[in-house]
Amino acid sequence: MLLDFHSEIFSWIRGGLFVLFIYHFLIFFQNKSKLYLYYSLYLLAITLYLLQHVVSEDFIGFYKYFSFSLQFLAYAAYVSFARDLLDTRTHLIKWDKYFEIEVTILLILAIVFVLIQFLLGGNYQMEAFTIIAPILTIFTLASYYVVVSKIKDNLSYYFVAGSLIYIVLANISFIEIFTGPEIFTNLGIQPMFFVYLGAILQSIIFSIIIGFIIKKIEQKSKNAEVRLAVKLKEMEELKMTALQSQMNPHFLFNSLNSINNFVLKNEIEKASDYITKFSKLIRVILNSSSSTTSSLSEELIILALYVKLEQMRVNGGFNYKVNIDKNLNLETIKVPPLFLQPFIENAIWHGIMKKEGEKTINLTIKSDNGDVLCVILDNGIGINNTKKITHLSQKRKFFGAKATENRIRILHQNKGVEIETEDISSETTSGTKVSIRFPLN
Repeated sequence: MLLDFHSEIFSWIRGGLFVLFIYHFLIFFQNKSKLYLYYSLYLLAITLYLLQHVVSEDFIGFYKYFSFSLQFLAYAAYVSFARDLLDTRTHLIKWDKYFEIEVTILLILAIVFVLIQFLLGGNYQMEAFTIIAPILTIFTLASYYVVVSKIKDNLSYYFVAGSLIYIVLANISFIEIFTGPEIFTNLGIQPMFFVYLGAILQSIIFSIIIGFIIKKIEQKSKNAEVRLAVKLKEMEELKMTALQSQMNPHFLFNSLNSINNFVLKNEIEKASDYITKFSKLIRVILNSSSSTTSSLSEELIILALYVKLEQMRVNGGFNYKVNIDKNLNLETIKVPPLFLQPFIENAIWHGIMKKEGEKTINLTIKSDNGDVLCVILDNGIGINNTKKITHLSQKRKFFGAKATENRIRILHQNKGVEIETEDISSETTSGTKVSIRFPLN
């Protein structure tokens, strides 16, 4: 069985090497990595070299000239593969230059051996190979020592182990040159069997190493995706903070302006009361300002304090009613701090402030098809009349509401967030309705 090159074991090894060549060559075309190119060329050269034992007589002339050259080409591809696999350009800068020279010499030898056969004959090829082979073996073993001592990781250890298996077994077959084939055939073994065995074992180990590399690349890719997601989250939080830092001064300016109005009107008691409530509100806001989100329950507490301040500013005051769906757990619903305040502010100063008679603002918070729906309804003059009076364009929005809209969209990555403002005025009534929808979870 081990004497016949046409037997199953020899055929399986040749077929296995060829399949590995096709597989890695196709991977090279997908990702253009030279690692797969060099390894596939190495497998191709080895496969072509081993096919000389089963080809028809038509190809005998080819192998007569190129048998040794195929070995040199295979080894040149192997060294190039090793340089890329172990990244010797980074880890072994000095030795990498030697490897580069070695590849050049091997390519030259592949051409020289063809010329030797053409000019001098096959015997001179064999004599030249017996001189060169030991030199290459010694240099290779020295290289393995350097690799293991300088690149101390599992990848280099596996690579050297797989390579040594092939070198040891191939040199067993190489003994045939000095002793003749009888020492092997008497044992029922083809001398080249050890080359076959070494080639397939080495290829299996190298394929496992490449599998490790692919897994490592995938892990790096996943880690990079996680880091990117973290950075994106940090960036979104920075955007939220920036918008919040812009909106808070806007709110503070309006409040301080109200205090100033009380003082100018000499309404000292109102100014004092306002300052007391205002300081309480600021204290609550500062306590929640360290986070980019707060619970909806905290938001409603702050909003209630704000509304009490505004009721003092508006002539005659106004009614403020809050309706909350009992099925909602306000503690678990996260929102940007002060996210409702700008919409209430707009309802007051651009809606009911300009209306005579009873003034009312209704805030309804409920669950709707898995979302949270906040509806702010006022009986003011309506947004259409407000735009006419203030000469606002259809696309323009008040700063606080616009900033809040951006913050809530950022918080939910713009998924499931809907903010709609509509004029609900009719012949008998007037008002504006603002609907804010965002995911419950």
